[in-house]
Amino acid sequence: MDFYLPTKLFSNIDSFSIALEKLGEKFLIITGKSSAHNGSLDELTKILNKYQKKYEIFNETIENPPKELLELILKRHGKDWDVIIGLGGGSPMDTAKAIAILCKNNISVEELYELEKYNTASKIVCIPTTAGTGSEVTQYSVLTINGIKKGFKHEKIFPTISLLEPKYSLTLPKDLTISTGLDALSHAVESALSLKSNNFSELFAFKAIEIIKDTLPKLINNLENYELRKRMLLASTYAGISISVTGTTIAHSLGYSLTTDKGIRHGLATAVFLPFEIENAKTKNAEKIVSILGNMLDFLKKLNVEITFSVSEQEINKWSEIVANSSHVKVTPGNYDLQKIKEAYHWLIDKSGIYGR
Repeated sequence: MDFYLPTKLFSNIDSFSIALEKLGEKFLIITGKSSAHNGSLDELTKILNKYQKKYEIFNETIENPPKELLELILKRHGKDWDVIIGLGGGSPMDTAKAIAILCKNNISVEELYELEKYNTASKIVCIPTTAGTGSEVTQYSVLTINGIKKGFKHEKIFPTISLLEPKYSLTLPKDLTISTGLDALSHAVESALSLKSNNFSELFAFKAIEIIKDTLPKLINNLENYELRKRMLLASTYAGISISVTGTTIAHSLGYSLTTDKGIRHGLATAVFLPFEIENAKTKNAEKIVSILGNMLDFLKKLNVEITFSVSEQEINKWSEIVANSSHVKVTPGNYDLQKIKEAYHWLIDKSGIYGR
């Protein structure tokens, strides 16, 4: 039974500020446009200015960051950084983790997936402004390489410190609140189902499911409620801790192609496969998930989840081949061969009731 979490978590910005000051002298901030509007970027730069730190800001991060984005960051800002800060949702944080490796090693973006080629990184700080990815407590970074969404895992990209401040998510619109919340739920459910789950991961996974089940439906009708935002951020972090132990399972792999090829947001693209995965797992943990959450498909419909895209049988065959060769298959209960993977896609399209043509 393994559990390792080297990240120091702060919920108080003053304590976080003191810890940040000690990390180095040169800071590169990786973020998107929203951080200028939710107050997070302003508070962060005030801290860095207070301690007279050198910093630069890259604020053009996009969803599902492609390798070209990382290459642009390095070209524009160079590699001489003590600390890389990921400020925002999963994409800025995952980008920051990858940049931290690239700053300390003479490797290409593709070589991030060849783990034996590096064992060092700049220090990493994560400040989530959404409640979904859990990247603030994981050793994962998910990028898009040559049109394929693909994650890598390395102990060196656990953040050194992370700040959990719910107020940064108060401006998040309803659609992103749902999508990111379902991403957190997917992490918790998949971790609980994973063949790699253990007592530690299950402790965090089931607690996250309980919180999200009770909180997310209330939050989408009360978006500026600080206490609900706080609970969702905590649940997202719990779910992140759980997948730091187990990783994710088949629902993530099934959803990646919907995101890269059809533009469906990651949280939605993943969560729509959870009912199929839970039904086919046939394990005690699957039964426990149902006892906590109820019917997963009903929960999605309660949130008015619906996805629409056109798809051909040829595309389903291509996606199924990608999933069949993914690492997720080996850790998912239910014996997912190529035929069963195709069945999952056809279930979504023909039987789920949440797919709109």
